[in-house]
Amino acid sequence: MSRQCVVRKRPWKELISKLSVLNSKVLTMKPCLMALTLVAISSMSQAATAMSSKETAMSLKNEAVSLTKSLKAYFSTQFLVGSAINAQQAKRTEQDTDALIIAQFNTITPENELKWERIHPKPDTYDFSLSDEYVDYGLANNMFTVGHTLVWHSQTPDWVFEDAQGKPLTRAALLARMEEHIQTVVSRYKGKIKGWDVVNEALNEDGSLRDSKWRQIIGDDFIEKAFTYAHAADPDAELYYNDYNLYKPEKSAGAARLIKSLQNKGVPVHGVGLQGHYSLTHPALNELDDALTLFASLGIESMITELDISVLPFPSEAEQGADISQDLALQKALNPYPNGLPKAQQDALSARYKEVFSVFSKHHASISRVTFWGVNDANSWRNDWPMRGRTDYPLLFDRKNQPKPAYHTLMTTPVR
Repeated sequence: MSRQCVVRKRPWKELISKLSVLNSKVLTMKPCLMALTLVAISSMSQAATAMSSKETAMSLKNEAVSLTKSLKAYFSTQFLVGSAINAQQAKRTEQDTDALIIAQFNTITPENELKWERIHPKPDTYDFSLSDEYVDYGLANNMFTVGHTLVWHSQTPDWVFEDAQGKPLTRAALLARMEEHIQTVVSRYKGKIKGWDVVNEALNEDGSLRDSKWRQIIGDDFIEKAFTYAHAADPDAELYYNDYNLYKPEKSAGAARLIKSLQNKGVPVHGVGLQGHYSLTHPALNELDDALTLFASLGIESMITELDISVLPFPSEAEQGADISQDLALQKALNPYPNGLPKAQQDALSARYKEVFSVFSKHHASISRVTFWGVNDANSWRNDWPMRGRTDYPLLFDRKNQPKPAYHTLMTTPVR
């Protein structure tokens, strides 16, 4: 299947990719990277007495090249590469993290700044302060800016579903509230946010519809209504359905049925987001491969929307509620690497990223974006989920924003 028949508006994303690749070539002029360059040159100059002038020149050249490499440039012929960013990163409070985001990524997603509880905390109150900063950040850096999320059962205040007396709204009243929220938020960023996670996590693990308050009050067509309202607010924006565990056959089949039903009704849906919260052993690669094949058959694009790979053992349901700081046995079993990741686990993480990206590469014609859920290990949600107080290492950059072995592995993996 050709790229043009699967992926909507690919020319815009190719432009973003080209702009950001050009931008990465001048990043050595930024103060923090210039400082890194000077330190590297200084260190190699001290060792130059043991090297020939030719060897020294070659090392300097290689160091300069390494500073200009980026994920967005390396995968520019396949898909955009991005990160979720938090409020502090949008505010540019950390210079080294800011430089890393700009250097490596050409698309961004907000962790929380566009969720209902943040942007619309009270019935008559909108707070756009953080979301405006996020959108301005994407525009300033020529990034494909994603909106996350409009309709979700979580992080939505209870008042959304209630009247002034605290009683459940009628179907008509909740639809009006949904439409007003979507119209207000989407139209504010019309032409700036290019793609929206319209509905998030509406399915159970067996592929059936989750019995959320949205569904209880409105009915099964709440999803159809959300996409219709979003399209009316910005007809040029891409609209996505986003969910976790979409590699599981039952859930991916349910998502496919949902998308087909929307398509059959003429409801605009342009892509599906597969949240990539993986581990060293899950998902099975053949399941991921099958899911991407299924979604491509629908004529829509796929996005890997929340990628991270945990290296920690997954706690049982009973253990998830435990206070790990008070239990030495749990610390040893479920938080085995509090002081750093051993080489064997670094190697396992590298190998896992390589094989997962090999599947992405296979499906590059229908994958438009791969977004990591966080910039570095320090701000990954995995440190506090599914239990608090652990130390995880799920991303490509460590707690000091340095590239990990997994990063270097990906940067040498052949691209199709």
